[in-house]
Amino acid sequence: MELMKLGQDKTCITVLGILAAVTFVIPLCNWIFPADSALHFSAYTVSVLGKYLTFALLGLSLDLVWGYCGILALGHGAFFALGGYAMGMYLMRQIGTRGVYGNASLPDFMVFLNWKELPWYWFGFDHFGFAMLMVVLVPGALAFVFGYLAFRSRVTGVYLSIITQALTYALMLAFFRNEMGFGGNNGLTDFKDILGFNIQSEAVRSMLLMLSGIALIGAFLVCRWLVNTKLGRVVTAIRDQESRVRFLGYRVEMFKLWIFVFAAMIAGVAGALYVPQVGIINPSEFSPLNSLEIVVWVAIGGRNTLYGAIIGAVLVNYSKTVLTGLMPELWLFTLGAAFVVVTVFLPDGLVGLLRRRLQEQHA
Repeated sequence: MELMKLGQDKTCITVLGILAAVTFVIPLCNWIFPADSALHFSAYTVSVLGKYLTFALLGLSLDLVWGYCGILALGHGAFFALGGYAMGMYLMRQIGTRGVYGNASLPDFMVFLNWKELPWYWFGFDHFGFAMLMVVLVPGALAFVFGYLAFRSRVTGVYLSIITQALTYALMLAFFRNEMGFGGNNGLTDFKDILGFNIQSEAVRSMLLMLSGIALIGAFLVCRWLVNTKLGRVVTAIRDQESRVRFLGYRVEMFKLWIFVFAAMIAGVAGALYVPQVGIINPSEFSPLNSLEIVVWVAIGGRNTLYGAIIGAVLVNYSKTVLTGLMPELWLFTLGAAFVVVTVFLPDGLVGLLRRRLQEQHA
């Protein structure tokens, strides 16, 4: 056991070291070296790496509820999308008169659809602080209401998974409607500034990469601390023997609700960091397929480790970037095959394989 813990600690240190290098070294190189230097990273590379870090943060949040609490949320992408929409609404309000229609009071899509005034739920999104508050409060509120009703009714297992998937599908259909006031199927795009800085500039892209890395490292450390506290141990016990924990007098539904809401807030932050780096947010982010992909990231990397989710998210999305460029029609088959192989032969994911190799070396 001690050797296993040592191996886990070494892996944690390695993962954190790589994350720190990507987070700080790449932006530093871009600020120091000119654009024609071999040590200067392209805007595309910076954006792609930043996107991978936000996906890793999203995978981390799912591992917290699935790997440690046993809640397989097949609609976890909904919280990611809601955080992204909150950021997108702020960015749309920063366009001002530079839109196609030059209307400072309404986004372009509302002008096109003949909206006469800004909906009440858009109020406040011209302020960065309010928008950032909504990034965590909106996903957290949805998770609280949904989780309270589901956990109080003792909905568990595959039934809970299906309900979460139905939730994100319902949100996708709702956000596709123009009457909702979120841009319909086109979503929110054509962003100009963030905090007064050009969102397309290299300096802003580098800063977004750095913020994504800092958020990921910070969330990882907080989650790792959390799962080692008494709360984390109770949550893990609920995953393994929920009925016994309930008989011991613990309010199981409250523990599950707390961890579910916290993970939803982390997913919202990931969505908010994702949107300015890709330049768009639309209802397709609510797609149940996206939520299923998050599950695949965590399964391939390794559940119940936290850093396994990070590894899985980065590896799968890097593979997706490469394979969709070479053989786009084969990507989904490759993803499905990888999930089946991992489920059958590597139930603990790539991290589990690494653990066994470390044990064999020290045996």
